[in-house]
Amino acid sequence: MSLTGTPFLCTTIALSVVALVLPLLTWSRMRGPRPLRLAARTLMLLFAQGTAVTLVFVLVNNQNALYDNWADLLGTGDHVQQAADLGGDGTGGIAVQRLPRVEQTFTPADGPGMRAAGGVRVTQLKGRVSGVNAEVYVWLPPQYDDPAYRGRRFPVVELLPGYPGSAKAWFGSLRAHEQLLPLMRSGQVAPFILVAPRTNLLAGVDTGCANIPGQVNADSWLSIDVPKMVTDNFRAQPAPRGWAVAGYSAGAHCAAKLAAAHPDRYRAAVSMSGYNDPIGERNSLAAQTPALRAANNPYLLLRKAPVPPRIALYLSGQPGDGYEAGTALQSAARAPTTVHVVFVPRSAGGHNMALWRPQVTPVFRWLTLEMGQGRAGGREGAAGGPAGSLPGATGSLTGTAAGARRPAGATPRSPSTGGSTHAALASGTASRPAAARRP
Repeated sequence: MSLTGTPFLCTTIALSVVALVLPLLTWSRMRGPRPLRLAARTLMLLFAQGTAVTLVFVLVNNQNALYDNWADLLGTGDHVQQAADLGGDGTGGIAVQRLPRVEQTFTPADGPGMRAAGGVRVTQLKGRVSGVNAEVYVWLPPQYDDPAYRGRRFPVVELLPGYPGSAKAWFGSLRAHEQLLPLMRSGQVAPFILVAPRTNLLAGVDTGCANIPGQVNADSWLSIDVPKMVTDNFRAQPAPRGWAVAGYSAGAHCAAKLAAAHPDRYRAAVSMSGYNDPIGERNSLAAQTPALRAANNPYLLLRKAPVPPRIALYLSGQPGDGYEAGTALQSAARAPTTVHVVFVPRSAGGHNMALWRPQVTPVFRWLTLEMGQGRAGGREGAAGGPAGSLPGATGSLTGTAAGARRPAGATPRSPSTGGSTHAALASGTASRPAAARRP
C-alpha cells in the first residue's frame, strides 16, 4: 500500500475511528481478572494514540510531500549505483554531447495532483555520468502538442524539493502546473517544460546537490544527466539560454548553487527560503569538510569567481529564513550577474508549503522576463530586467537587482551583523553548533 496513496489514508482514518469507538463501547463491560482488564485498557489507549499519531503524520506528509514512499520514510532507499570521481566539471572526462541519444519510456504519474492540468509523466532514469538511478517527473505546457508549435523548442525549469522532500511536491503540494496552466494559455507566462528529478538519493542524508566521490554525484545527476535526458526526449531549448532551476528550502540552496557553479548549464535560478552555507542543513553531505562547504556555497562561488557568471538569481525569504542569504548574494554579485531579492514578511507564515505556494506565479513571471521568453506563447524576445515589484500573494513582496537603487518605500534590509547566526550562515562563516536545521 502506497505511503501517499488514498487507500492508506482511508485505512488510517478507519483505524482512528475504531480506536476511538472501541473504548467507548467496551471500557466498562470488560470481564475477567483486574490485571487482564488493566492490560486490555492500556492496549486500547496505546492503539488510540498510535492511530492518532499515524493519521496526523499521513496528513502532514501528504500536505508537505516529505516522504514519497516507504523506503524514503524507513531510510532503506538507495539510488546511487556508483559514485566515481568525476573531476571539477562533473563529467569524468565524458563528452556528454557525444553520448548517444537514449529514448526514455514515460508513464502517467500517480499521486495527489499528478493527473491535473494535463497530467504529469514519470520515467526511471539511469544516469550515465552520475551513476544515479532514480525517477524524473515531467510536465509539458499546453502549447507543446499544439500543431502551431510543432517546430518550437521550449524553455525548461528544473524543480527541486526541500529535504526531506518528494520530487512530486511541486506538482502535489505546490500545484505549480495547475497554477501555471491558465497563465501559459493566456500568454502571461512562457510555456516552460517542468522537470522534477528525485533529489533524495541516499538514505537518511541530504546530498547537498554535491559531487562527493565514493558517496554520490548529485550535482552531475541534476546538471548533466537529467538535462541530457530532457533534451534527448523533448523539444527543449539548449543550455544555458533555455534552462533554469528553482527550489525551496534545501532545494533553494541547491538551485542557487547549481546556477552559480554552472553558468554554462543554467541561465537563471530561483531560491525560496534557502541558505548559502551547506551547514544550514545539518544532515548535508556537502557540510562534511570546510573544502566541501566552500565548493558548494553560492556566496563564495560568486565572490571568488574570476569572471562573474551571466546568471540571474531570484531569492525570497523572511528574516532569519532566506532573506539574509539573498542579501549576501546580492552583495557578492557583479555584473553581468543579477540578483533579485524579495522580502517576505513574517505575517505570511512559516517555513512550509503555504508560504511557497503563492510565490509560484510571481516566480514564473520573473523567469519569463529574465530568460527572454517574452509574454506570448513562448516567443523569444528581449529579456526584461528584474522586476522591481512582483505581485505578492504572500503579502507585499519587493526586491532589487544587484547594483540597482532600492526604490523609495521598499522594505529595508534587516540587521545583519557579523556576529549574528543568520549573517554567518549567509556568508559561510557559521560554526556547526550555531547552524539551525531547515525543516
